[in-house]
Amino acid sequence: MTDQTLTLHPIGQIRTSFANKVEAPRQPAAATGASGIIELFAGRNLEHALEDLAGWERIWVIFWFDRNTGWRPKVLPPRSTDGRKGVLSTRSPHRPNPLGLSVLRLARIEGLLLHVLDVDLLDGTPILDIKPYVPYTDAFPDSGSGWLAPGAADPGRHFNVGFSEEADSQLAWIAGRSPLPLRERIVNTLKLGPQPHPYRRIKRGRDGGLTLAVQDWRIDFSVDDLQVNVLRIRSGYNATQLASGAGEPDDPRVLHQAFVAAGLHRDG
Repeated sequence: MTDQTLTLHPIGQIRTSFANKVEAPRQPAAATGASGIIELFAGRNLEHALEDLAGWERIWVIFWFDRNTGWRPKVLPPRSTDGRKGVLSTRSPHRPNPLGLSVLRLARIEGLLLHVLDVDLLDGTPILDIKPYVPYTDAFPDSGSGWLAPGAADPGRHFNVGFSEEADSQLAWIAGRSPLPLRERIVNTLKLGPQPHPYRRIKRGRDGGLTLAVQDWRIDFSVDDLQVNVLRIRSGYNATQLASGAGEPDDPRVLHQAFVAAGLHRDG
């Protein structure tokens, strides 16, 4: 039994706005409102399998972490405050078998398309199975939470995120020239906690300042109790990288060069 091989066949895939790992929320609870569409494959009699699912508000979605190339016995979860944990005590995607499990809100069903909300999956993720979420059997709110700090199991204490006039102006400029929902990404990350952490791409500089990285942008911010203040947006490219020139029009440096030329960039 130790070397037994099992075969799984995806029943569909999900379409979302998250193209890579750093864009996707870490849990469905952090993805409130994020939408997606599960596309089930035709020709497999799945139309009948979907019957009676429409009345359920939430569904379990079992999927395959297809972007992972291996597993790690010890990982550093975003909410760990004292080092690495055994992977089986976490929700990390770096598992012996890359199976994922998420609870999504079911908005509606159109044929073989399931419109879902609170999505934390990458675009194109293979879907293996779908089950209804049954509140009275699936929810145990009083259960112990292991290594999580007391009260950390419920991240209800969100931070408020505000923007300076400079940051507002910079974000408006970027929004008019890029499809990246930068403001939304900033809020969704910082409202859950502005503490430095590699998974959230938050670092503290030598001067004590805090910076969040979102793709090629750097966001400087400060924290006052539960208030996060976004101070400014900076290009993640240095002067040498920008001066080397951008080749094709879709080279991301083109936008950053224009950002600097418009006088919107300044070092933190």
